[in-house]
Amino acid sequence: MEIVHDVVILGSGIAGLRAAIEAARVGNNDLDIAIVSRVQLMRSHSVCAEGGTAAVLHPEEGDSLELHAWDTVRGSDFLADQDVVKLFVGKCPEEIVQLDHWGIPWSRRPDGRISQRAFGGHSFDRATFAEDKTGFFEMHTLYDTLQKYDRVTRYDECYVTSILIDNGAFAGLTVWDLTSGEFFFIKGKALVIATGGACRMFGFTTYSLTATGDGLAMAYRSGIPLKDMEFVQFHPTGLIPNGILITEGARGEGGYLRNNKDERFMEKYAPSKMETAPRDIVSRSEMTEIMEGRGFTREDGLDYVHIDLRHLGADKINERLPLIREVAIKFAFIDPIEQPIPVRPAAHYFMGGIHTDIDGATPVSGIWAAGEAACISLHGANRLGSNSTAECLVWGKISGEKAALYAKAQKSLPPTPQQIVDDEEKRIFEHIGHGNGSEDLFALRLELQRTMDHNVAVFRNGTDMETALSKIRELRDRLKHVKVTDNSRIYNTNLMSLVETINLIDLAEVIVVGGKARTESRGAHSRKDYTERDDVNWLKHTLVYYNPDGEPHLDYIPANITMWKPVERKY
Repeated sequence: MEIVHDVVILGSGIAGLRAAIEAARVGNNDLDIAIVSRVQLMRSHSVCAEGGTAAVLHPEEGDSLELHAWDTVRGSDFLADQDVVKLFVGKCPEEIVQLDHWGIPWSRRPDGRISQRAFGGHSFDRATFAEDKTGFFEMHTLYDTLQKYDRVTRYDECYVTSILIDNGAFAGLTVWDLTSGEFFFIKGKALVIATGGACRMFGFTTYSLTATGDGLAMAYRSGIPLKDMEFVQFHPTGLIPNGILITEGARGEGGYLRNNKDERFMEKYAPSKMETAPRDIVSRSEMTEIMEGRGFTREDGLDYVHIDLRHLGADKINERLPLIREVAIKFAFIDPIEQPIPVRPAAHYFMGGIHTDIDGATPVSGIWAAGEAACISLHGANRLGSNSTAECLVWGKISGEKAALYAKAQKSLPPTPQQIVDDEEKRIFEHIGHGNGSEDLFALRLELQRTMDHNVAVFRNGTDMETALSKIRELRDRLKHVKVTDNSRIYNTNLMSLVETINLIDLAEVIVVGGKARTESRGAHSRKDYTERDDVNWLKHTLVYYNPDGEPHLDYIPANITMWKPVERKY
């Protein structure tokens, strides 16, 4: 079966919904728009974003666009493209006001103005929030707004298996409908990839089970390069023992990090910022405390430190951090009003992603990317908290607009590559998962997660990354022996898990290959064997190209330095 749409949005999180709204607005009922999502639309991982969305809203109080830009560039360890940063900070306030007009229940000051809180690495309180459920409320507001547009078709619980390109331009997607088992082709003029990150290759992570990097892996295998994938952010406060996010807003509201001596240890590492230092610095500080014996120990190896909210008082916790209290009670059996919360760094975000230009356009005509799936080079080597949901909104709008204008200009659709579609259907249902059964898929996936947790985490070195690379390639070979015994096409979660694992292994290889080659420490890429930042050799972005016959191909492009030269990064 073949279905035709003008603009296809792949992913239904904040970036995807914002792109769909903008494409529908620009299309003005002339364009047929599709949203394809592997989950029910409001189940996207964006609902898990908690702390805030960055924007300059109160310049009369001392904030400014230039200050937001400087914080972002410095936070990136000077690898952010500064023209991208300038565009970003200018657009953020517009998106906050737009959401306000669309009805989001922003938390308010007593005088009725939108409230903002402190976030790590920001020199002004500019994280705009809705309690500690910011992503949840942003998603609901975008979803409600989308209902105004008639020519938007949803494909919920549809798993996309490949992105097809014809003569250097977007041709369509192959789609497996999990609810019916049907395999079909969506043909389109323009595509926006907004599928989020892939942190489920790590065992201890804040991410939903669906964050398996499908969009990145498909783009990579279709020939689009991935950029700066070695930079994986670890959030300092993943709840023990399951990794559920304890928002940075908990520190922004005044929470303390304490070691087993009850010391606020951040004064040793970032005396001017303390707990609101950037995430890479706080994560390294926590791990240093743990490795030097000042953490709390567990038999399973998930040693931890505490985040202490008790001094904030019950009223403030219940007003500003109600979800955090609920999560701590339900999943750690701790009431943060009375006890500190056990936390340690958890894999949280990809600074890297699909290579795009400043407008979110990939090197392939008709394909854009937005949100965490994209690497517009906004975050460089380390993202500041609350810049991610802002990025989703800003480039959701930009990519949706650009894709719609592109689709309007196209007079015809490319021919259907029917043979490729048929081959892809056979790959999914007849080729993979038909091994001899000597390997267990979920055991292999657990090995991948343990390998990444142990060898490619907060601190890295060349020997550990070489070990990880060997294991990743071994796991790829062993996947050939997996046998999926369920022959159904309807909700075949074992087969879907196999496809996910193939994607995760491809992306894990990209991370390690890029990390091994980058012989410096910068932002979230912190090496014990190359401890200094090297601006002479490494002030550049990594591009990784897929090579089906061997090693991934590495290339580099310079970082765009337009406003500030790199200086020593201290807080």
